[in-house]
Amino acid sequence: MKEDKELQQFRDLMRTPDHWEDGFGIKAMLGAVFVGLIMTPASMYMQLVVGQDVGTAAQWVTIILFIEVARRSFTQLSRPEIYVLYYMAGASIVYVGQGGLLWQQFMVQSETFRQFGIADKIPSWVAPSDPQILGQRSFFNSAWLTPIGLMAIGMFLQRLDHFGLGYVMYRITSDVERLPFPMAPVGAMGVTALADASGGQETWRWRVFSFGAMLGMVFTVVYAALPAVSGAFLPEPISIFPIPFKDLTGNTETFLPAMPVMISFDLGLLISGMVLPFWAMVGSVVGLTVCVIANPVLYHYGFLHNWRPGVGAIRTLNSNVLDFYFSFGLGLTAAIAIIGFWHVFGGLLKKKRDIDEAGIAGAVSWKNLFKPPAGRGDISIWIGLGIYVFSTLSTIVMAYLLLDNAHRNGLGSPITWSLIGIFAFYGFIYTPIISYVSARMEGIVGMSVQIPFVREATFILAGYQGAAIWFAPFPAQNYGAQTLYFRQTELTGTKISSMLKAEAFIFPIVLIATLIFSQFIWSIAPVPSSAFPYADQFWELNAFRQGLIYSSTLPGGEGGPFFQAWQPMLFFVGLSIALFCYAGLSALGLPVLLVYGVIRGLDQSTPHVILPQFIGALFGRFYFSKRYGDRWPQYRVVFFAGYTCGVGLVMMLSLGLVFMSKSVFQSTF
Repeated sequence: MKEDKELQQFRDLMRTPDHWEDGFGIKAMLGAVFVGLIMTPASMYMQLVVGQDVGTAAQWVTIILFIEVARRSFTQLSRPEIYVLYYMAGASIVYVGQGGLLWQQFMVQSETFRQFGIADKIPSWVAPSDPQILGQRSFFNSAWLTPIGLMAIGMFLQRLDHFGLGYVMYRITSDVERLPFPMAPVGAMGVTALADASGGQETWRWRVFSFGAMLGMVFTVVYAALPAVSGAFLPEPISIFPIPFKDLTGNTETFLPAMPVMISFDLGLLISGMVLPFWAMVGSVVGLTVCVIANPVLYHYGFLHNWRPGVGAIRTLNSNVLDFYFSFGLGLTAAIAIIGFWHVFGGLLKKKRDIDEAGIAGAVSWKNLFKPPAGRGDISIWIGLGIYVFSTLSTIVMAYLLLDNAHRNGLGSPITWSLIGIFAFYGFIYTPIISYVSARMEGIVGMSVQIPFVREATFILAGYQGAAIWFAPFPAQNYGAQTLYFRQTELTGTKISSMLKAEAFIFPIVLIATLIFSQFIWSIAPVPSSAFPYADQFWELNAFRQGLIYSSTLPGGEGGPFFQAWQPMLFFVGLSIALFCYAGLSALGLPVLLVYGVIRGLDQSTPHVILPQFIGALFGRFYFSKRYGDRWPQYRVVFFAGYTCGVGLVMMLSLGLVFMSKSVFQSTF
C-alpha cells in the first residue's frame, strides 16, 4: 500500500536544527504558575461542558499572553522558551472523564454501575460510597485521603515515566534508525510562528495565526461562551447551537431504525478536518455510510434486538454496543493492531530501504544510541531504562497492595503469584515490544499501534473474582506516542533537559490545582448534571461501556451483560472485514490512511464528529489547496493553531465569569 503524499508534505515542513538552547528559566516558572491557576480549571470545565479538551487552546493562550508581556517589558521569548511554555501548558491538562476525582465520585453513584451491580463493589481507595459523605460534595474529607494520595502517586509516576522507556524508544527510532516522524512538524510549526512574532517579525505565520485566532474567538462567543455565561446568571442558559450535538434520531428512526443520527455544529471539527490527512477523512465517511445502510438491515434481521423507537441517540448507541458493536468494534481495532504489526515486521526491511533511497534517513548506526548529538541536552540511556524499571516495579507493588486490601475487605479474590507473574510479564516483556512497534509506526506514518482488549482479556482469563482489579494500576503501557514529543522538542531547538526541569517544577503546582478546582467545580453543582451538558449526556454512556466489561469478573458474571455483548463470531466478522478492506485497498494502490479511516467510521463511536470533519477535508482539498497551492499545507497547520488559541481566550474569560458568579451566589453572608 503506497504512502500518502500528505505525509511527505508534513515531514518536509521543518528540518532538524544544528544547535539547541535551554528554555527553562524564570519566565517558564511564571508560566507554570499561570497554567496551574488558569489552564487546569479551564481544561476541566471545558471537558464537562462541551466535551472538548482545552489542551491545545490552553497552550496557545499561554504563549500569546507571555509574548505580549515580554514585548511590553522590552524583551522577547526565544523559540525554546516558547516551546517550554507550550509543553507546560499541555502538562497542566487534567482529564476528568474516565479518570480523576470527579469521575471517581460519579462511578459510585452511577445508575448504570448500580444496574450492573458494580457500584457497591468499588473499593474505598477509589471513592467512598457513604451517601452522607458524597452528599457533602467535598473532597476535603478524611474519607477521600486515600484516593487523593493514590492520585498524587499516579501523577508523579506518570510525569517521571515520560523520561523512561518513551525516551529510550525516541533515541532508537530517531537517532539510530533516523525515521522521519512526519507528524512532528505539525506541532512545532505554531511555536515557530509565535517565535517569529516575539522577535517583532511580521511573517506570514503570524498573520495566518491571527486570522485563525479571530475566527476562533468569534465562533466560541456564540457557541460555548454564551450558554456558559448566561447559565451562570439566568435560570436557563441561552443556546444558539445545541451542545455537544443535535439529536435527530427521533426524526429519522422511521426510515433509519437503530441508527444514531447526531449533528455537531462545532466549527473546530470542520477546521480539524482540513488539517488531518484527507484520505483518513474519506475513509471515515465511507465507514459511517456503511453503518447508515447496515444498521437498519441488522435491526430488521434481529441483530440489534434491544433497540426501541423513541430512545434517542445515546441509548441507541448503548443498545447497539450491547447487541453488536462491542464485539464487532473489538474486531476492527484488532485489525488495526495486526496491520500495524504487519507494517513494522512484514515491511520493515523494505520500508527502511525506501527511506534510505529517498535520502530521508541515513544508515542505521547503533553507536548513536549511546552518543546523542552534542548539546541537545540528552540524559543517559541508562537513566531512562532505570526510570522505566522503577515505575514498572512501583506499579506492580501498588497493584499488589491495593488488591490485597480489597481482598481483606471482601471485595475481591486473594492475590496469587500467577497474577503477579502476569503483571510482570506485561510490564517487562509486552510493554517494550508494543512500544517499539508503536514508535516505528509513529516514525514512519505518524500513527500509533494499539492492541485492543489486552487488559480486559487478561483479567477475565486470569479468573479473578471482583471489580477491584479494574481500578488497580496495570503495568501494560504503550510509550510509542511519547517519541513524537521528543522529536518536536528537537525540531524547535529546545534542550531535552529543559523538559525535565519543567516537569519537576510543574508537578506540585498541577497536583494542588487539580485538587482545589475539582472541589470548586463539584461545589457548583453535581457532576454530571445539567450545569455540565457534555458530562450529563455522555458519562452514563461511558459508564455503560465500562460496566459491560467490569461485570465480567463479578461472581456469577458468566451469564451477565458482558457475556451477552461478547460474541466471538462478531469479533471475527469485524476482524475479517477490516483485513479484507486493507487487502483490497492495498491491491488498488490506495493510501494506507484510507484503511484507518474506514475502520474508524465502521466503529460507530463518533458519528457526529465524522461529517463536519469530512466537509472540512473537502474544503481544504478542493478549494483552499487550489487557491494557496504549495503554501496550503503550512497555512492550515498554523491557522488551526490560531483557531484553538482564539477558542481558549474566550473560554478563559467565560470561565472566570462563571466561577465568580458561582462563588458570589453560593457564599453565606
